[in-house]
Amino acid sequence: MRLAPNRRMRVSVIGGSSVPPDTAAVATELGSLLADRGHTVVCGGLGGVMEAVCRGAREAGGETIGILPTARREDANPYVTTPIATGLGHARNALVVLNGDVVIAIDGSGGTLSEIGLALAHDRVVAGLDTHDVDGIEAVDSPAAAVTHVETAATKHE
Repeated sequence: MRLAPNRRMRVSVIGGSSVPPDTAAVATELGSLLADRGHTVVCGGLGGVMEAVCRGAREAGGETIGILPTARREDANPYVTTPIATGLGHARNALVVLNGDVVIAIDGSGGTLSEIGLALAHDRVVAGLDTHDVDGIEAVDSPAAAVTHVETAATKHE
């Protein structure tokens, strides 16, 4: 994949479905930064990191896509602008990853780890904020650093 500088991207944000307030604040800040840069957030559409990143993006006027594990669009968090019902359960994790140009992981457990593995298998650039320590993830220390990393790496990534 080759992206022109300043190209708007779809950024898959993956992470814990139940997170403490400080992690939610990081995800909200990330969503806001992504929207400010013109990027669309793609996520699993439910709670935790997913809801927080969508909230930040929506409050900044951005667009959000929630790829839901359930068969009901109504299950999406209130900040998802485009809910996609799949009925696939955790199998929808592949769709979350494949619908982003790049991936940012925040926190998370088994589901997030599976999405990281899928992202790397599909040659996606991955930035990680306080998440799994896996070869291929660029560990970053702030939402701004995550956005800078995926934007810069995506323009060089083939």
